[in-house]
Amino acid sequence: MTSEEKIRSAFENKDWQEIKVTDSWQIFKIMAEFVDGFEKLAKIGPCVTIYGSARTAESNRYYQLAEQCGKLLTDRGYGVITGGGPGIMEAGNKGAYTNGGKSVGLNIELPFEQFHNKYIDHNKLLQFDYFFVRKVMFMKYSQGFVVLPGGFGTMDELFEALTLIQTGKIARFPIVLVGKDYWGGLIDWIKGTMLQKEHNIHEEDLNLFRLVDTAEEAAEHIFRFYDKYVLKPNF
Repeated sequence: MTSEEKIRSAFENKDWQEIKVTDSWQIFKIMAEFVDGFEKLAKIGPCVTIYGSARTAESNRYYQLAEQCGKLLTDRGYGVITGGGPGIMEAGNKGAYTNGGKSVGLNIELPFEQFHNKYIDHNKLLQFDYFFVRKVMFMKYSQGFVVLPGGFGTMDELFEALTLIQTGKIARFPIVLVGKDYWGGLIDWIKGTMLQKEHNIHEEDLNLFRLVDTAEEAAEHIFRFYDKYVLKPNF
């Protein structure tokens, strides 16, 4: 089905019985993804999620930074969770897997681009159809986020985490942005426009994340946070 056909199909009139049957079966499918995720991820122990673009090449310095982050985190006993795909996700899993640490992949079924990488523990690969179910798993079972350069999906995960922490819907956990060249412009806009000009956030909200340039700084921020606070589920 083409994009235009999907749009036309969405606007077609459907009778109540058709809607009821479709929605009911969808609820069971959503429930099954939640149950499977909760059962498998409850056993993994403390983990940190590494986010970033699926399109990042192995030769890119951010790929290498993500791999190094995976190694440093597993050196201290943390597992690594990623979206399970290529690029930055592969790098994070690779760093954990080759270092003998726990390597978790939460893969999503997409029509293009997404396929799981080979550095995920065979019993820690989960497949999802629904982005919102997958995002709950990231939030619930991560003790921190390391966010490298990425696209819309990376931005989505980052700002959802900041929103949930800001509004008190989940417990606070460390969020680290890696790459001052990449994130600097966004943070300048947040400070200059969102905060100072429009007053849409409070100044203390800027403390919800940390901007760094190296894998060592990123890992150290996670470690320092939990030297002060006890590890616990986010919600």
